[in-house]
Amino acid sequence: MSRVYELIDKLAPNGVTYRAIGDITTRGKNIRWSDTGEQAFQYIDLSSVDRVTRKIGVTATVTVKDAPSRARQVVRQGDVIFATTRPAQMRWAVIPEELDGQIASTGFCVLRPETSVVLTNFLAHILGTDAFRRYIEANQVPGNYPAISDAAVRAYRIPVPHLEIQREIVRILDEFSSQDELLVTELRRELEIRQVQYAHYRDSLLIGSETDHERWAMVGELYDSSSGLSKSADEFGFGHPFLSFKTVFNNAVVPSELTDLVNSTEAEQARYSIKAGDVFVTRTSEDLDGLGTSCAALRDYPTATFNGFTKRLRPKTQRVIDAQFAAYFFRSSLFRTQIARMAILSTRVSLNDDILSRVRIPIHSIEEQEQIVATLGKLDALSTELSAGVRREIVGRRTQREYYRDRLLTFEELPS
Repeated sequence: MSRVYELIDKLAPNGVTYRAIGDITTRGKNIRWSDTGEQAFQYIDLSSVDRVTRKIGVTATVTVKDAPSRARQVVRQGDVIFATTRPAQMRWAVIPEELDGQIASTGFCVLRPETSVVLTNFLAHILGTDAFRRYIEANQVPGNYPAISDAAVRAYRIPVPHLEIQREIVRILDEFSSQDELLVTELRRELEIRQVQYAHYRDSLLIGSETDHERWAMVGELYDSSSGLSKSADEFGFGHPFLSFKTVFNNAVVPSELTDLVNSTEAEQARYSIKAGDVFVTRTSEDLDGLGTSCAALRDYPTATFNGFTKRLRPKTQRVIDAQFAAYFFRSSLFRTQIARMAILSTRVSLNDDILSRVRIPIHSIEEQEQIVATLGKLDALSTELSAGVRREIVGRRTQREYYRDRLLTFEELPS
């Protein structure tokens, strides 16, 4: 970085000029859909921009027939886009060559740099600084969907040093970003490998072979199946604890406290109760990945009920299936594979009581189940610590990169 300071001493010893973004960028044009005929375009929505990599990922193909009302702004290679809806998320990117002439949502402020004054990537890095984030937070309009106007973004004043200084800063920051992305990719790959190994070992312990356990049984022999509570939207948000579809989907075990609420009666609480050993399985989804995801209760939940988009499996006999063992099994590949093979495919994939009842489950002795649960609990702890370690490393690297970025992009303002 010494060359940067050499250039500053040479080209900007007394500071640099600050200018409003709007003074050194131009605006793009809106598309006239009536003139496009059957031509298809790639549509860049807010969710297309990755908040971590600052790259544009998945885009939608649209035409005049199905383009969303927000699909209006024509973008060109080198444009810098910044999301003005929920702007504190700091969602920004540079338009690559392959998206030249495509369409961006009106939820972006599109900035076309005058490259004779400010380099594209210099401007892009400026939008990532902590100083710009603080400006955004101070000037956004609060609400359920906080927003900042294009005018406010364009009014933000940035340092505009000599182009040679900008080039050297961009070179350093781009190199930092490349190294950071490479490290993050390697860390995530290592984590994925470990998770695959863990899943294989977990499933091997749970399933074993035909000779490793006393017998296999059908779920229908071990559990009674029933559907959950359905209510109108205005009955939610108050009342008694409620096990939602989202909670089932995201947790192998029912959380100790259920934060969702529903206005349920005593009769409903009795009919749709949650007791230790119950297993809840999602019965419908848009795809197979979301179908048959399960969540097991390790204790009773007085007054709580469960949602109508899941099935409750309640043990017919106690001390045959350990609740924690069931939690692991119903998240294993054997269960998932059986569900995928038998699922009903239509607009949404689904499963019913008949399908669930025919799923095969290995029955170890209760003592063996408890031993397997203890072993998998230790593996869970190791896996959790590994994941946390990877996250800490990634956060640490990004924090370091952001520190040096902000230092490089901070300049004394040239006196008027």
